[in-house]
Amino acid sequence: MPFSLFLALKYLKPKRSVTSVITCVSVLGVLLGVAVVIIVRAVMTGFGDLWQEKILDFKPHVSLLPGYSSGNLVRNEDALASKLSTLDGVVTVTPEIDTRALLEFRGRVAAPVILGVDPDRFTSAYKIGPPRAGTYDLEGDSILLGTDLARRLGVWVGDKVTIYSPKTLVAKDEIYLPCKWTVTGIFSLGQRDYDSGYAVASLANLRELMGVEHGVFAIHLKTAAPADNEKFTALCRQIRHVAPDCRLVTWQEADREIFNALAVEKNMTALLLMLITVVAIFCVMNTLLVLTVQKTSEIGLMKALGFPKGKIMMAFVVHGLIQCTTGTVLGLAAAYAILKNLQNIVEQLARFGIEVFPKSVYGLDSIPYRLVAADVVWVVVIVFVFGLLASLVPAFLAASKNPVAALNK
Repeated sequence: MPFSLFLALKYLKPKRSVTSVITCVSVLGVLLGVAVVIIVRAVMTGFGDLWQEKILDFKPHVSLLPGYSSGNLVRNEDALASKLSTLDGVVTVTPEIDTRALLEFRGRVAAPVILGVDPDRFTSAYKIGPPRAGTYDLEGDSILLGTDLARRLGVWVGDKVTIYSPKTLVAKDEIYLPCKWTVTGIFSLGQRDYDSGYAVASLANLRELMGVEHGVFAIHLKTAAPADNEKFTALCRQIRHVAPDCRLVTWQEADREIFNALAVEKNMTALLLMLITVVAIFCVMNTLLVLTVQKTSEIGLMKALGFPKGKIMMAFVVHGLIQCTTGTVLGLAAAYAILKNLQNIVEQLARFGIEVFPKSVYGLDSIPYRLVAADVVWVVVIVFVFGLLASLVPAFLAASKNPVAALNK
């Protein structure tokens, strides 16, 4: 066994001294710092993944909007949809009229976005799972509501809601009377913005509501690989070739602000939490400084016997790295254990009135997480780099002691 490693392990033997207590505190600090950073990074990554999944399941991957010189409608939507559906990689094509309208039920009012969809294409274009109540029947004067929207209005399956056309506000020479549609189904995506901000009706009903006889506001497409940038970009070029007169908007462009905000929040949170680990590294340095004072006589004896400065320095550096390694390994184990039981921990805290992840704030009904190997490596490397730097200072002080002065203490 190398002398430096032997000496470092010897100094690590538990004794009833202040040094052993400080060593345990230092290891605990590294443990907590590593665990907290990894847990937060995993939750933020899972949060972004789940948000992206909800967006891709519910919202279109590509939207074709009217061109700047084409008015406010996409014409010949059926012929264009037939051409687009033949492209390799296109899963569904749905001409739609989407508009925000006013819904009223017994004095309660909401203004969701109503999606006007062909009833035969709805379930294939929108992956929203089975209905929470009722069915996804869009025939006749029917409407589907998100769970939070239905709760806000106080409606249930079979109730009739009053819909006020937004054309009433812009068409001064015409009067659009409100209509009543029956709630036939209630859906839930587990995401607040969609469950509270969207309703679905048939394309024919939306055309009547908006006074549109022909054409649609947009043609929405779902693709097979929206997250594969290379394939998705190639498919978008083909779509532009088929519909050169339309404006193309991808899902990344439509929700750019959300994903940018998530990325910034993830990086800033991790950066701030790394300060916890840096503080823990200072505890490691303090442990070594106390150790150099406590072992002054031994250091003087070793230098008097001819031990080189390099070996004495290496002993204290190895001592610090052992503390960092122990804390890092325990921190990784703690982070993994907490992540595996994260939802249970949150539910137990909720029983005591502590809402850690309220849906009203984060918009999700469960805590997602995904542990990325690169994040783990990043944390471990930072801990060891700072641990090495923190160990060099007391190691240099120990190796620089005068043997005569050290032996006299």
